[in-house]
Amino acid sequence: MLLLFLALLPQFTDPTTGWPVAAQILLLGLVHLTSCAVVYTGVGTGARAVLRARPAAARIVSRVSGAVMITLGVALTVEQLI
Repeated sequence: MLLLFLALLPQFTDPTTGWPVAAQILLLGLVHLTSCAVVYTGVGTGARAVLRARPAAARIVSRVSGAVMITLGVALTVEQLI
């Protein structure tokens, strides 16, 4: 999140406007926070509705996501050891 503020938001500010740069970054950060909250709430609600309606799909998603997390963990461990 800090990387977003440091890398992306400053290029959308304009020091010549009537608003201070800090206020502009704060407003842009609030817009980003609000849009993320709306999108992630929608994704979560949709996923819950689909997975409740299809318990077999929920089991498959759980198993696949668990396998992916284990694979990523092993890959990161191996990368650190090499």
